[in-house]
Amino acid sequence: MTPTPVSTFDTDSVLLRLEQLGIVPVIVLDDVAHATDLADALVSGGLPVAEVTLRTDAGLQTIRRLCARGDMLVGAGTVLNAEQVDRVVDAGASFVVSPGFSLEVVERCLHHNVAVIPGIATATELQAAVVAGLHHVKFFPAGKMGGRPMIETLREPFPEVRFMPSGGVSAANVADYLASPSIFAAGGSWMATKALIADRRFDEIARLSREASSLVRVASR
Repeated sequence: MTPTPVSTFDTDSVLLRLEQLGIVPVIVLDDVAHATDLADALVSGGLPVAEVTLRTDAGLQTIRRLCARGDMLVGAGTVLNAEQVDRVVDAGASFVVSPGFSLEVVERCLHHNVAVIPGIATATELQAAVVAGLHHVKFFPAGKMGGRPMIETLREPFPEVRFMPSGGVSAANVADYLASPSIFAAGGSWMATKALIADRRFDEIARLSREASSLVRVASR
């Protein structure tokens, strides 16, 4: 039985906020005990947003903890099926990101009225997303699939679609990505890597987040 919708987010507002922030830290957290310090570092660094992946057992609890703060835009990443959609929406996630295109995931997100950004790498997958009524997609893995030139090529037959590259996005190339009108935001992990989190280098995460935030401003000029 399909569960009752629980999301109360305005999906258009969420997508607009992602565009305003420009960079979405992709978080892989092994220990939920680090969640608060990590969130403090991102917020103080000017990036009050996180895509918390479900790649670890701590993912869902981290989403719940960050959402309870009220000062961050929190999404769930690596969402692979409808059951996971139910869980992350119940935890408070305001957007859902998947590595590939799954109609099951998209339909459950639409049921919950939560913003969904499915991963695509080909024109076939992009066309499936458009048929499902979506206008925002993740391009993954961006670095290995042709980067910004490939994104702009894919957008030619689908001018209403905008992209969030992820995978291979770094401090060295994110400004170039964001300078493209085809791109609404970019996902990356360089400012909050697993190693930085595990070593509790939260001052460094805040510093790298400030640098990343400044790159968004440069790209928008």
